[in-house]
Amino acid sequence: MFKKLLFTALFSAAALADAPVLLPKNKRTFDQSKFIPDMSLIIDTAYVDHSVKASELGHLTLPGFTESLMGSHAHGGTAETPYNATPGFNLNYAELVLSSSVDPFWTLDGVFHFSEDGVSVEEGYVTSTALPMNLRLRVGKMLSNFGRINMQHHHYWDFGDMPLVYETFLGYHGLNEKGAQLQYTTSSSKSDYLMIGAELFQGENEKMFGNEALGTEANPVVEGETAPSLFVSYLKASVDIGKTTVLAGLSYAYGSTRQDHSDDELEPHMVAGNTSLTGAELTVKHFFDSYSFLTWQSEWLSRSTDATEYPVVSDTNTTLTGPTETLAQDQNGFYTQLVYAQDQNWRYGLRWDKLDKNDVAVGGVLNTNQVSDYNRYTVMTEYHASEFSRIRLQYNYIDSMFNDDGDRVDLRTVSLQFNYAIGAHAAHDF
Repeated sequence: MFKKLLFTALFSAAALADAPVLLPKNKRTFDQSKFIPDMSLIIDTAYVDHSVKASELGHLTLPGFTESLMGSHAHGGTAETPYNATPGFNLNYAELVLSSSVDPFWTLDGVFHFSEDGVSVEEGYVTSTALPMNLRLRVGKMLSNFGRINMQHHHYWDFGDMPLVYETFLGYHGLNEKGAQLQYTTSSSKSDYLMIGAELFQGENEKMFGNEALGTEANPVVEGETAPSLFVSYLKASVDIGKTTVLAGLSYAYGSTRQDHSDDELEPHMVAGNTSLTGAELTVKHFFDSYSFLTWQSEWLSRSTDATEYPVVSDTNTTLTGPTETLAQDQNGFYTQLVYAQDQNWRYGLRWDKLDKNDVAVGGVLNTNQVSDYNRYTVMTEYHASEFSRIRLQYNYIDSMFNDDGDRVDLRTVSLQFNYAIGAHAAHDF
């Protein structure tokens, strides 16, 4: 009996010697469960009806501001169609979001944009979590903190489309660039804060900025600029007054400009120079209770471009058809909106977009025939069955658009938008 007990004890000791040592969870150096990223999937689809034919939509312009508001464009090496641009049913996108802590010093976020046109990395960046003096560093591809709405993803907007001044100046992706951001935030209480930020980007915006050579690699019309070539800075402050929060800010962006309009049917040309963009924002949000609130949000943007225009042969992109001319643009626009949340389920909104200055001078001669007063009026009603689902009915009316024949066209759009999300998704900023 003694031998049997001794053998059993020795066998058990040998087994324990080979077994891994299980430390308490708070003593382990690595726990895989802590590093499983938060994951969410967002789907946005809509039914849309326009007052003009589908074949005309992509040719409607706002002269001086944009060649095409509803036409396809290149983004991230992929041709993309704007949201809700197709009459009838639209699958705008599926957005996959992954985020997690990397270690005690960094977090990692990735936003992947799927559409019927292709797949792109909408955002992919690391953010510091342990810098001293309230500093934060972010590196990768990201939405700039310029202005108010630029940093927000489409599913967070109060309306189904981007404000007109953003869309014409920057495209409906806004300032979405590869680069680095350094941000300093200080606060005097749990609610009040002051934020100062600076960003250095590659400079590849589809509408306003750019640094690539124009023409062909063998025979460029314009040499490229050294990247990074876009600088952004901003100052923002927030204060709580009772149940009301006030957020105000100033933003500034400056960079080189490259625009290739060599496929323009009427006057093919290219543009190279520099552009500055100044923005001012004000948001006032008053809470009636936990779910009911009224928000007034406004932004004003001003663009100034100093460049050279190169007329080219459209089928070669390398041969000048005439002398180069100076190009100067001085343009302003704003939007202002009211959104009322009745309760946890229902919200209503009104928005007025306006482009109110359109000074364009070519060769030192101001184009006095340029339309300088564009307006868009928007009304929306939306129902939230929960915080993960939304159905939005929206009506847009925009005046003074023009077709290829130079005729004025008023565009009216009605959309029924469905937006749904599953999974864990980080909270949005106020």
